[in-house]
This record gives sequence, C-alpha cells and structure tokens, in this order.
Amino acid sequence: MSYDIRFKRIYQQADLSDGTRILVDRLWPRGQSKDDLPMDDWYQDASPSTDLRRCWHRGELTEDAFGHAYRHQLDKAPETLLPLLRAARQGTVTLLTASREPEHSHLPVLRRALLDALEAEDAVARDGPASPTCYGQSKS
Repeated sequence: MSYDIRFKRIYQQADLSDGTRILVDRLWPRGQSKDDLPMDDWYQDASPSTDLRRCWHRGELTEDAFGHAYRHQLDKAPETLLPLLRAARQGTVTLLTASREPEHSHLPVLRRALLDALEAEDAVARDGPASPTCYGQSKS
C-alpha cells in the first residue's frame, strides 16, 4: 500500500491537500498561539528527545549522526509512532515543524521510520497466519 506522508514548516500556508496536519516538535513555536496555527494535533512524543535536540542545535552532531541517533530513539520506543501510524492509514499526513529547513530537520527521519513501520505492518498482515481452524464438535 502507498502512504502519503509529507512535511513542511508550521508557518507555511495550509492547503487542503495537506490532509491531517500534525506538529511534531518538542517545543511550541515561539510567539504563536494555538489559534494562529492551522493544525490538527501537536504530538511531542515522536520528536527528538530534549538532549538530542540540544546537541543537534549546538552543532555537536552531524546531520547523519543526528539521524542515526534519532532513528535509534524511535526504534527503542515504537509505541510513540502509533498515533502517527493511525493517521497515515486514514489518508495524507503532513508533519509540521518550526525548523527553517524541514528537509534538514528530524522530519525526514521520522517519515522514513513511519513508512518502514507501515510497510512492516502491511507485510505481517499480508503474510500472517490464516484464520484458525475451527474444531467444532463433529457429528457421529
């Protein structure tokens, strides 16, 4: 199955094609009220940990090192992806961030993790066991 998971800045114009718009940042965007930002949800749990985010912003990690560390964080706590996976199964999801360059933020890593999880679930559903055999009482 194909899934449409996009990403963009929270400050960009909302579009009908965005589908469900979910802010996935640990911190609320500065100077913005919830009423000012067109989004459906704010989901912090799948964003990078505070320590990882701070190391990234201080320049202590390369983009690759950050991506690996963040993916490891997501892989260790797959339950954090569940609300996003549910949304992706419903239709288009646009992951939002306040980062100036979403393509160089945590969102590409998160999108890849979501797509991998969705593909794994689909494979299990496709290759899973058939319905159990019914061992009803036989007539003698």
